Amino acid sequence: MESTEPEVKVSAPAATKEAKSAPAPAKVSWRNNKKVRLGVLVALIVIAGLVAFFFEKARLWMFGLIALLMVGVGMEATNTDYDLGKMMETKSISQSKVLRDKSGNVVPAGTAGAKYTDEYNCDDFDTQPEAQQFFVNAGGVKGDTNRLDGNKDGDACESLPKGAK
Repeated sequence: MESTEPEVKVSAPAATKEAKSAPAPAKVSWRNNKKVRLGVLVALIVIAGLVAFFFEKARLWMFGLIALLMVGVGMEATNTDYDLGKMMETKSISQSKVLRDKSGNVVPAGTAGAKYTDEYNCDDFDTQPEAQQFFVNAGGVKGDTNRLDGNKDGDACESLPKGAK
């Protein structure tokens, strides 16, 4: 028996048009996600601990690796930037802390106006775009050690004037 109901067809171009108009989701790199980086470090510590437990010959090496990974966790958790090359050269942690200029660029020691990354706050900037540039260069929302973006919407120091300097 034949059906007498009319066939309903959906045109492909309409569906394609809707898909094209929808905004693409923002691509987030795992390197920019602090929770992921901490999770990777903790997973590596667990793996090294298991290797140390089951392989007696590798135990000393694994304990050394665990110690280094714990240093990495500490640096990540405290949002501290260090130049590891300078640390090896000077053998000093305090001399290897990274300085940034008002734009958020890493600068050498002795640069006028440079501060450690975690010492900047909104009072250090005259305009919102100036604070935004520093914010982006210093790591954005995921690396906001300065809490320049209190509501984590990606806009730093929203109370500052919007005009150019």
